[in-house]
Amino acid sequence: MGWKKITLLSCIASGVIFWLGTDYIMNKGTKPKADGKSNYAIVLGAKVNPGAVPSKSLKNRLDAAAEYAKQYPHVQLILSGGQGDDEDEAEAIVMRDYLIEQGIEEHRLIVEKKSTSTYENIKFSSQFIPLNQEKITLITNDFHLARAQMIAKHFGFNVDVVAAPTPKTIEFTARARERAGLILQKVKLWR
Repeated sequence: MGWKKITLLSCIASGVIFWLGTDYIMNKGTKPKADGKSNYAIVLGAKVNPGAVPSKSLKNRLDAAAEYAKQYPHVQLILSGGQGDDEDEAEAIVMRDYLIEQGIEEHRLIVEKKSTSTYENIKFSSQFIPLNQEKITLITNDFHLARAQMIAKHFGFNVDVVAAPTPKTIEFTARARERAGLILQKVKLWR
């Protein structure tokens, strides 16, 4: 067997290991499931469409957050997301308005509208969480939870999660992009 064939097979094997390994990590990120024991849940922002309309990903996160908030009425929701150049309104503001429409009381909603990344979502949201709260709940799409947990643990939190479904139309792309995001985030946190 020539060196070209060995190199090709090595690349294919590495790719398969990377794909399966990151898939395992993303699937593992959907646990442990939240049970209302945390007083604070961070709802991570996502794209807002023109007219300040939540994207399908964001809507799924918000629907999961509304359901969870109704099940556990003591939980405060921290809505985290700034305003991108192509967004009419900050993600957190759109999130607040949507949840109020779903019947969640405004006094339970904390707005964090400066963040521009998952790292900043959790960093800036942690400022609203009392120091004696060691556990938080994260609410985001299922593919995104592993990286969000990684970051929250970096900030010293114990974490449980609410997994919102990922829209089928973006599932492959979102999960493929998240694979690279997991590796890059791990490298950034090591530094």
